[in-house]
This record gives sequence, C-alpha cells and structure tokens, in this order.
Amino acid sequence: MPLVVNLRHLEAHNVRLQGQLSVAELDIDTRDEVIQVAHPLDYALEVQKLENGVLAQGRLSLKLECQCVRCLKSFQYPLELKEWTCHLPLQGEDCVAVVNDCVDLTSFVREDMLLEFPRHPLCDPGCRGLPGISRGKAKNTRRPGESERDQSVWAELDKLKF
Repeated sequence: MPLVVNLRHLEAHNVRLQGQLSVAELDIDTRDEVIQVAHPLDYALEVQKLENGVLAQGRLSLKLECQCVRCLKSFQYPLELKEWTCHLPLQGEDCVAVVNDCVDLTSFVREDMLLEFPRHPLCDPGCRGLPGISRGKAKNTRRPGESERDQSVWAELDKLKF
C-alpha cells in the first residue's frame, strides 16, 4: 500500500505513520549495476496540516545491495534520513494532487531517497581494489636531462603565451 495520508484525519489531529514500503511500491529504478534496492523502506512519520499545506516529518531508512566499484565485493549500504521533512502545498502552482481527500507521499519519499544514493559505492573507504593489481608508482620514463616538470601534462600549458 502506498504511503497515503487522509486530509480529513489531519483536520482533527496530527497523524503518525509507521511501517514499511515494499520494493514494488517504492518503485525505484536505479539503472545502475552496482546499486540495487532489495529491501523495503522503513518509515516513521508525523504528518500535520498547516494553513495551505501538509508537513511530513520523520525518519526514513533503506538498505541497499551494492557492489564495490573498486573490488567488486557485494555489501549492504544503510541509507537513513533521520530528520526528513517535506512540505506539500495544497494550493498554488506547485500544489500536490489530492485524490479522494488523500495525498500520496510515496513519490516525495522516493525522490529524496534517490538523491541520497551513493555515487560510487565503496565497501570500505580504504578499499584498495582487486587483489593482485599493483598500485605502485609508474616507471620512470624520463629521458636523461629532462626534469619531472618538463614531463608533466601541465608543461604544455606553460608553453602558452598570453
């Protein structure tokens, strides 16, 4: 069931929402080989009605199944928004769609979770990559009498006359 709040219930008091959104309901298409959504999203929210809008605040958490971009090891990446806040206007140009006195928060949750996805997931910040690949310094290919500065890519820029 999508994350829906009834506006009539909000008129009387704030509403607390707690539960899980399944992977199918969350409908996140990562289009990324190294990040997959395989676990449901946990949420604990408090929703209140303001004058011309709805304010949702709370916690969102999701475990991602990732593959390290350096060593290709599989690992879980916990993604948590501890103080998530979303204001949804009920009037004006950017107003949210109201269907049968209900507002669906699912798309807003999905968007904010996607923005928090890691760009290049690493199993460990100090991951050295695949074993057996040497990451030492490159061989010295300088000719005799040539300095390191002359060999660098920046040397070409130094030749420009302004």
